[in-house]
Amino acid sequence: MPDRPHVKIKDIQPGAAIAGVYGLQNPQVGNTRMGKPFFKTILRDATGEVPARLWTFDEARLPEVSRTGFAWVTGRSETYQGSIQIILESVEAVEVDAADLVNLLPSTPRSIDGMFARVKELLGTLEHPGMRALADAYLGDAALMEGFCRAPAAVSVHHAFIGGLLQHTLQLLELADRMLPLYPELNRDLVLVGLFLHDLGKVWELDWERGFTYTVDGNLVGHIVRGAVVLETKAAVVRRGGADLPREAVRVLMHIVLSHHGLPEHGAAKLPSTPEAIFVAQLDNLDAKTFVAIGQADRLSIRAGMAEFTDRVWSLDTRIYRPDPLNMPATVPAS
Repeated sequence: MPDRPHVKIKDIQPGAAIAGVYGLQNPQVGNTRMGKPFFKTILRDATGEVPARLWTFDEARLPEVSRTGFAWVTGRSETYQGSIQIILESVEAVEVDAADLVNLLPSTPRSIDGMFARVKELLGTLEHPGMRALADAYLGDAALMEGFCRAPAAVSVHHAFIGGLLQHTLQLLELADRMLPLYPELNRDLVLVGLFLHDLGKVWELDWERGFTYTVDGNLVGHIVRGAVVLETKAAVVRRGGADLPREAVRVLMHIVLSHHGLPEHGAAKLPSTPEAIFVAQLDNLDAKTFVAIGQADRLSIRAGMAEFTDRVWSLDTRIYRPDPLNMPATVPAS
C-alpha cells in the first residue's frame, strides 16, 4: 500500500488533492453523453462517503479495480450542484487487513454492548413461555449473535455500517414497545419476536469483513428465505427441549419474515396478511426511509451556496429538501 496520508472524507474541502485508500461502494462503468465509458463509484471510509468519477477508463479494468472492494485512489475534489465529488486521476485495487478496516468501514456511533443489552431486555418482557424459549434459542447462539451485533443492515441505503443491523432492530423494538399500547388488539409477543427475527438472515446474506458486499448465500438464497429456514430449525430445537411453542405461532412468525418487505417488487415473498405482519412491515419501512431521509438532508452540514434539494434519492424516489424551516442557519437564506 503506498505510504501516503489518508484524507478523511469528512475533512475533504473543495479543490483539495486526494490520495488514500477507500472502500468502493457500487463500482461500475457508466457512459458519457458521447458514449465514452467512465468509472463511477462512491468512496467510503469510517467518516462518510462521497461520489467519485474517473472520466477516462477502460471498462475491461472494472473486475480488477473492484476485486477487493478497496482501492488506492488519487484525484481532486470539486463542488458539483452544491455537493462535494471526487474527480479521480487513478484507482488501483489494494488488499487491506483488520487494522485498516477500523478506518475504512463506517460504524455505529452507539455502544454495541449497550444496544444488545437493551434488545435482550425488551425480549425479556415476552409473556408466552414458548416465545421466550424461542428468543433465548437465538440469543444463546453466540456465533449468530456476534454476527447480529456487527453486521450492517444493508450494503448501502439504510444503516449500512458496522452495527447497523443491531441498531435498526433495536430502533424497531423501541418503536413497537411505545406504539403497541395504542393497538391492544395486536399480539405483542408476535410483533417483538417478528421484529427481532425479520432481518437476522442478513448475518448470512452480507459480508462486512472486506467492505459491504453480498455473500454467495446472499446472492443465491437471500436474507428473507434464510431467515425463514433458520426459524424452522430453531423452533424444532426449542420443541425438542420441551417448550410449548405452538406450530401456528411459528407459521405466523415465518409469515412476518417472508412478508416484511411489504410488496413482491420490493423483495417480499408474500404480502403481509396478518395484523402483526402489516404492523412489522410498516415499522420496518418507516425506520428505513426516515433514516435515509435524515442522512440525505444532513442538516448539520448545510452552508451558504449549498443546494437546498439533494439529487434524486432512488430508494425514496424523490429529492429531499434539506433545510429545517424553523431552525435554518443564518448563512442559508430562505428562498
